[in-house]
Amino acid sequence: MPRYVKDVMTRAVISVRPDASLVEAAQLMRAQDIGDVIVALDGDLLGVLTDRDITLRAVAEGVDPLVVSCHAVCTADPVTIGPDEEVAEAVTLMRQHGVRRLPVVEAGRPLGIVSLGDVTAPT
Repeated sequence: MPRYVKDVMTRAVISVRPDASLVEAAQLMRAQDIGDVIVALDGDLLGVLTDRDITLRAVAEGVDPLVVSCHAVCTADPVTIGPDEEVAEAVTLMRQHGVRRLPVVEAGRPLGIVSLGDVTAPT
């Protein structure tokens, strides 16, 4: 029997504005004990920002995380999946694109995140 993304995803959408600083995003990640946030404007998905993005695309490049925006460093137009897709499709997309998390979207609006841990957890 197939499993669906909506049944395994994390429903909480933690997001930041595109103009938020990397420090703001990192503080939010720390407070929520998460490794990524959705970059959104008026509820529409613009990108995904991970702790790794902050480290490799900003800090390692010597940019000031107080002044650089989340939108400048995030993965814009990320690979997404719908809530009614099968978990197997999420796994396929993660493998094809080398990612560990997929925003779950419907009509351009983020509903949650599905992670590698979500799809590999026993039923």
